[in-house]
Amino acid sequence: MPGVVVIGTQWGDEGKGKVIDLLADDMHMVVRFQGGNNAGHTIVYEGTTIRLHLVPSGILYPHITPVIGSGVIVNPAVLLEEMDRLSALGIDVERLRISFNSHLIMPYHVLLDGLLEERRGGKKLGTTLRGIGPTYADKAARQGLRMQDMLDPSYFRNKVKEAVEEKNRLIEGVYGAEPLDPEAVAEEYVEYARRLRPHLEDTSSLVRKALDRGKNVLFEGAQGFMLDLDNGTYPYVTSSNTVAGAVCAGAGVGPRDIGEIIGVTKAYVTRVGGGPFPTEQDNEIGWAMQEVGREYGTTTGRKRRCGWLDVVALRYAVRANTLTSLALTKLDVLSQFETVRVCVAYRHRGRTYEDFPVLLEVLQECEPVYQDLPGWRKDISEARRWEDLPPEARSYLDFVQKAAGIPIRLVSVGPERRQTILLDGDDTRLLQGKLLYYDDLP
Repeated sequence: MPGVVVIGTQWGDEGKGKVIDLLADDMHMVVRFQGGNNAGHTIVYEGTTIRLHLVPSGILYPHITPVIGSGVIVNPAVLLEEMDRLSALGIDVERLRISFNSHLIMPYHVLLDGLLEERRGGKKLGTTLRGIGPTYADKAARQGLRMQDMLDPSYFRNKVKEAVEEKNRLIEGVYGAEPLDPEAVAEEYVEYARRLRPHLEDTSSLVRKALDRGKNVLFEGAQGFMLDLDNGTYPYVTSSNTVAGAVCAGAGVGPRDIGEIIGVTKAYVTRVGGGPFPTEQDNEIGWAMQEVGREYGTTTGRKRRCGWLDVVALRYAVRANTLTSLALTKLDVLSQFETVRVCVAYRHRGRTYEDFPVLLEVLQECEPVYQDLPGWRKDISEARRWEDLPPEARSYLDFVQKAAGIPIRLVSVGPERRQTILLDGDDTRLLQGKLLYYDDLP
């Protein structure tokens, strides 16, 4: 089987983790290809809550090799903390492989992230303040530190000290902030290097060999397509490419290695942080979605902005990612509404847009054009087959897949693994895995 890609079609938090978990039993390798510890999953594993920001989801399955690709930026303190928590639960973390070419998030990146956001004042981007943007900026400027720099302890120590001293000039001279201690940072990161060196590998070659041997490889994305650096709602985006095509660069594979691209969408839309959101409901409707859907950031506690499903944005995601199918999550949250609305177009200054507008000014000012559909007002959390859903819920799903132009293959009606409806056959193998609950972080 060629590689399978799972990405979010919205602004993140779509429930990709549950979909990845459902597919994991049939996979031999799970590869994270972009982002950093600004995204991840919360897992309830055998009664224990685990928060993973960097370790790929496949770590919970003994038969899977979890891989961090070169497109991922790594905060070693966060990664090692996650690995230690997993080890304490008896989960084998020795299988984790990390690309030699992955870039390191340094303390000065985190510090600069906060200083930059503070300087923006009322025009804050809503960054997670984890150093993601500054790290990717250093990567593009060809002055970043990479995992492979860790191989020689003496060389790495000197390189860390030089990098800290250089950034201190910026931290002190431009922002007037307290400088970092080069010696302390170097000492800290040399210890991280000692622990992580055994996990470093040419992961592009590793993935290539798995594909050549006919192994099933799943590529998991972080965030969502609408946060893509080049294709999303810039500047209110993340600092990496979240589009499916980024798999090739971030995992070191070719386009012909990808066979299926699954897009995950909520039955409604949420967004964290600033930026345009045409269908946002800052009212009783949005607040109800927020409460019933538990739309709060797991780490930050921030409330997620909520709104009706936007198929203009969804069609854009389908086109730009060449999605082959959809997985629709949190359908159960809509059960509370008498009428369910779907945005089918935008209107701006007398013009109607059925395609997603590339001009930020248009997107910020446009008004959604809605199609109203009857709600079902019934508990669907126990539905396991298409026939178990109320006719109105089935009509809603039909409307969405026709509007999107691709089929919906999976519907989630609750957070548990078993609360899943497979629309292309009753494959109970997918419902026998380890996880009780698996959801995206902000």
